[in-house]
Amino acid sequence: MTRGSISAGLNELMEEASRLNPGGSLKISDSIVSTIYGRAEEIAEGVVSRQGTPRIDWDKKLDDILTSRVFGFPSMLLLLAAVFWITVAGANIPSEMLATGLFWLQDRLTEILSWLHAPAWVNGFFVEGIYRCLAWVVSVMLPPMAIFFPCFTLLEDSGYLPRISFNLDNLFKRAGTHGKQSLTMSMGFGCNAAGVIACRIIESPRERLIAMITNSFVPCNGRFPTLIALASLLVMGASTSFGATLIVVGIVLFGIVTTLAVSWTLSKTLLKGVPSTFALELPPYRKPQLGKVISRSIHDRTLFVLRRAVHVAAPAGAVIWLMANIHVGDLSILAHGANWLNPLGQLLGMDGYILIAFVLGIPANEIVMPILIMGYMSTGSMIELNSLEALHRLFVVEHGWTWLTALCMMLFSLLHYPCATTLWTLHKESCSLKWTALAALIPLGVAVTVCFVVAQSVRVLGLL
Repeated sequence: MTRGSISAGLNELMEEASRLNPGGSLKISDSIVSTIYGRAEEIAEGVVSRQGTPRIDWDKKLDDILTSRVFGFPSMLLLLAAVFWITVAGANIPSEMLATGLFWLQDRLTEILSWLHAPAWVNGFFVEGIYRCLAWVVSVMLPPMAIFFPCFTLLEDSGYLPRISFNLDNLFKRAGTHGKQSLTMSMGFGCNAAGVIACRIIESPRERLIAMITNSFVPCNGRFPTLIALASLLVMGASTSFGATLIVVGIVLFGIVTTLAVSWTLSKTLLKGVPSTFALELPPYRKPQLGKVISRSIHDRTLFVLRRAVHVAAPAGAVIWLMANIHVGDLSILAHGANWLNPLGQLLGMDGYILIAFVLGIPANEIVMPILIMGYMSTGSMIELNSLEALHRLFVVEHGWTWLTALCMMLFSLLHYPCATTLWTLHKESCSLKWTALAALIPLGVAVTVCFVVAQSVRVLGLL
């Protein structure tokens, strides 16, 4: 009998026990797994000899803290907060330097076109449209990615990510889903499309669909720059890095809570069923291999995501510039769309320009902010926003943003439909237009509901 057939038989036994005795299914499966691992330990002790065994088992000491009922979640939150703080604090200066250099190059391109006596629309379309959108995406995305992905990869390479899954396993079981969903959710921090692909590790089709549909509630790398910028805007004038870190961590936790809530709802309605069980074997802690960490984080993740963003941002910048500069009557096409969406935007605590930025930003979350900035500018092109002060001046001073506007935009960015790449990946994985459509409509419905409740509650309570 092969290992695969033993595993399949064990899963069938657990599922049968779950059907026959739902209330005691977890105890039965835990007993089976405990017996298997207990017997494996007995065999290992009898055939394995160790020389120079250390007096202190540091793996066990660390696990007693990092996976305990008391300290497991606080330690997880502290590590998560540390990663976000390093990202927020470390990305500010490089981002400003990169923006300064890229926008300096933009001025030189404009001078060259002027020297060539090129028409104004050529400079507008190629420089103020395509290049300026690319410059914004690169300057905003690259520094946070270059910091966040190595930190995330260090946690992965050291063996800590399985501990996060261990801590979250019971919560996903209570939500009626598979414990492996915690692993796919962790992958979503880098890219939701990668998180959807990772759902292949879930054997049950029902639970795999739940994991794929809810993966977008974890903020991907494309949304982190927007969340960080808006969080910094909320605490501007105070301890920006520390305050922004707390806000981003809070948003991420809200996304995890939403994932659990929507997973539970789906498991009780559209995708009813008994949750499967699985045994997670925690690997030993390892010293991270810096060469692999750099290769995987920079080449396989940072540059991969950046290339995808650049490929999308270039044509998107052209289309958005055209929409902002082609006028119908006294208003541009972009302004007409924003005015049409404005009543809904006001109900959700935002405005029409923010909503149309999300609508047009479906190719990639990275371009939502550039679209919003371009829409706000009367000239139909983005300004050189190379500082938080410039962003504050544009949003707060010139367009009357309040803390509620920034908060609702953060919530909508966290909860709204996945990007086009994720939806395309989900369609390939599910082979179903129905579930692909629901994967877009369910998060959109959650985002609209949450923003409406928050905005109206704040206004009724007079907190503005």
